[in-house]
Amino acid sequence: MRVAGRGAWELVKRVVRDADIVLEVVDARDPMATRSRELEAMAERMGKRLVIVINKADLIPREVLEEWKRVLEREYPTIYVSARNRLGTRWLWRIVRKICGGRPVRIAVAGLPNVGKSTILNVLRGRHSSSTSPIPGWTKSVREARAAKWLRVVDTPGVVPRGSEDELAIKGALRPEALDDPVPTAIKLIELLKRKDPRVFEKNYGISASDPISLLEMLARKRGLLLKEGKLNVEEAARILIRDWQQGRLVVYFTPADYGLSADNHLEN
Repeated sequence: MRVAGRGAWELVKRVVRDADIVLEVVDARDPMATRSRELEAMAERMGKRLVIVINKADLIPREVLEEWKRVLEREYPTIYVSARNRLGTRWLWRIVRKICGGRPVRIAVAGLPNVGKSTILNVLRGRHSSSTSPIPGWTKSVREARAAKWLRVVDTPGVVPRGSEDELAIKGALRPEALDDPVPTAIKLIELLKRKDPRVFEKNYGISASDPISLLEMLARKRGLLLKEGKLNVEEAARILIRDWQQGRLVVYFTPADYGLSADNHLEN
């Protein structure tokens, strides 16, 4: 299942073709997983300058952000910001000015759904007149705004990578409501997050269990999620967990070392 067809990619392709600079927005909790290689290849084929913007930086320790910056800068100019909290956004303006060299430019803001593209657009515009939402896929059409006399900014639909429903939901590209059965996805997410932080669910929900199904049952019980005859609504608990991850309520982050990378060498020894 795909949450956006090739029609959305065609829109993105037209925007990238007309842009001078492409800002690829990624999630600071897992920058590598939320990159779009298809978008990057498209920009390179068209000869466009691409900048990686690591968003949601307020969720991650600065030293980890610096590591990711050094790793990603091997391929593209990279900065990190918290667009929601207006942290580091002056660096976004600086890198845009540096690249454009004072000439009028059009910027395409692109990336996976739910990484904060519309919020980046609002930062560049300097006001909140563009709709934003934590729900993946909110931006359905191209929107252009004049951010300065020399700068036009274009927001695009979220670009959806290839992958299974589980992979897309974990990357934030597929809403939990769109899953026929959210439980298998939630199980994979629980296993992924627990490998990084065994106490993440205890810290966030006050629950702890050795296996994912028991954890979902405990979450359903704690939230009072019941079906007929008092049966626990494990599916709704699974959707809540996936939604909390997508919206940044569950904070577990991945480092370059998790991908066999270091800030100094391409591969760890």
